[in-house]
Amino acid sequence: MEAFLPLMLENARRSLEDEPGCHRFDVCLTEDRSRVFLYELYSDEAAFGVHVGTAHFKSFDAAVADMVREKTVNICRLAQPQEG
Repeated sequence: MEAFLPLMLENARRSLEDEPGCHRFDVCLTEDRSRVFLYELYSDEAAFGVHVGTAHFKSFDAAVADMVREKTVNICRLAQPQEG
């Protein structure tokens, strides 16, 4: 976690700063600091696709590949989309 967390936080920062379609990127730790949960909010699935295609994400993903035991991506949508 000591090596992983700075890389994760930098990826979150770059996502928010460099990707117009990324509106939120929270890096959350479990109470015992053994697991990380990411809450990311994008304009749409295309914006998420842009995210995983960026150089900073690819670099991050390669750097942490040996540090990650399991990765699960769940895509959720609003039950009732907001108007406007």
